[in-house]
Amino acid sequence: MGTLDGAVNTARPALRVAVWTTGNVIRQAARVVLDRRDLALVGAFARSPQKVGVDVGELCGLGRRLGITATADVDELLGLDLDCVIYSPLHLDVAELARILRAGVNVVTTAELMTGSTLDATARAELQGAAEAGNASLFGSGMNPGFAQLLAGVATGISAGIRKVIVSESVDVSEFVADANFEAMGWGRPRGDAGHADAVRAGTAVFAEAVEVLGQLVGTSFDELRCDVEFAHATEDLTLTSMVIQKNHVAAMDVHWTGVVDGHDAVQLRQRWLASTLVDPAWTVEHGYSVEVSGDPNIRIKLDIWPTDADLANLTKETMHGIGMRITAVPVVNAIPAVCAAPAGIVTYADLPVIASPYLRRRLHAV
Repeated sequence: MGTLDGAVNTARPALRVAVWTTGNVIRQAARVVLDRRDLALVGAFARSPQKVGVDVGELCGLGRRLGITATADVDELLGLDLDCVIYSPLHLDVAELARILRAGVNVVTTAELMTGSTLDATARAELQGAAEAGNASLFGSGMNPGFAQLLAGVATGISAGIRKVIVSESVDVSEFVADANFEAMGWGRPRGDAGHADAVRAGTAVFAEAVEVLGQLVGTSFDELRCDVEFAHATEDLTLTSMVIQKNHVAAMDVHWTGVVDGHDAVQLRQRWLASTLVDPAWTVEHGYSVEVSGDPNIRIKLDIWPTDADLANLTKETMHGIGMRITAVPVVNAIPAVCAAPAGIVTYADLPVIASPYLRRRLHAV
């Protein structure tokens, strides 16, 4: 509960939080946790033997030691009387995640899960059962999928007779195409490469779950979930920071996940990702997110992400990459108190109260 001056209430003990892996998203999440009075970072899990025993401040690039070292011993981590784990591995491990939940530890994750419907039925049942057995909650989000659907749901609140909701992401991904969780999308594959569209559908399946979450927020389920994929190809050889894309190979993607009700496209999530604007067709990038609601009245929201003054003082490609990771991490960190108070099981934004960042009068930790 917030105090009258807007500061986070410190009457209750801070929730004890551990991070699971120390990659790009967790580096940002750790900074946010350390800036909050209601959260306490107490542990970290690391897979790499080279990271075990290393101070988390060093692993997360904080420029100072925290007195917390990473461990590969799951029992040791779960023995820290944790309230929540921020789970952000490269890929979701059902057995690993179930173990955390069964131990009675809540989980917020950026790893390929919102409703769990795209997992096989056995895997989803294992996670739900583990959460119920441990009286713990499991919540997945990020920027998109995640916060973008929450924003869309809120936008419908001033319009009656909703007929369609569209959430669009239009961004330059040139700094991300070689990231391990994005590379599998097939950047640089030849024009007309067999199976490429199917690979993109599989790689973006979590957006189907995001469609379901937006459906929950506006009170509908879907008769069909459909994914349409289009590609744009480089008009010349492209030398990016992380890879080279040859002429006539894939350098942009348009991915639409749609929820259909009674034959009507009711909810649509549109992702337009460009590694370059030198593509055919000549797609443009809007550098942000938008929400369009067809109703009474019609609504349009444009969401732009801007660097801070500190970012602008050292605006490198690494800084911009960090901003992308930050907006992925912050939605799950901000959800921790609500998730810890939520009913056991897999929960979504439709199950939680309004989530916002707490106002901080000053940064508690200069990093």
